[in-house]
Amino acid sequence: MNFIESFGGGALALLGAALAAALACVGSAKGTGIAGETGAGLVSEDPGKSGKALILQVIPGTQGLYGFVIFFVAFSKVSGVIGALTVQQGLQILSACLPIGIGGLLSAIAQGKVAAASINILAKKPDDWTKGMIMCVIVEFYAILCLLASFLMLGAINI
Repeated sequence: MNFIESFGGGALALLGAALAAALACVGSAKGTGIAGETGAGLVSEDPGKSGKALILQVIPGTQGLYGFVIFFVAFSKVSGVIGALTVQQGLQILSACLPIGIGGLLSAIAQGKVAAASINILAKKPDDWTKGMIMCVIVEFYAILCLLASFLMLGAINI
C-alpha cells in the first residue's frame, strides 16, 4: 500500500472539499482585512464615506462564498459514498476543488489590494469611486473562472 492509497478515496475527496472552502475563505479574510484597514483610516477622517468604503471592503469576500459553494457541491457529490470512493475518484474530487481553492486564495488577496487602492480613490475623488469598483470586478472575473472550472470538473466526475 502506497502513501496515497493509505488515505483512501473518501479522505482525499474530503480534503479537496475542505481546501476549496478553507483556502478561498483565508484569501477572503486576508483581502477584506487589507481593504478594511484602509477603509478604517478613511472612515476615521470622513465617516460619511463609510457606506462606500464598506462596499469596497466586502468585494474580496466573494471568493470565500465561491469556495463554500464548491465545498457544498463536492461534499454533496460524495455524501453517502465516502467509504466506497476509490483513490482515483478521491483524487478527481481533490483536483476539481483546487482551482477555486488556490484561485480564490490568491485572487481575494489581490482584490483586497485593489479594493484598498479604490478606497484611496474614494478618499481623494469621491465621485470617481466606481472606477475603483470596476478595477475590483476585473480581478473578480478570474475568481469566477476558477469557480466555473471547479464546478465543471466536479460535474464531469462520475461516482
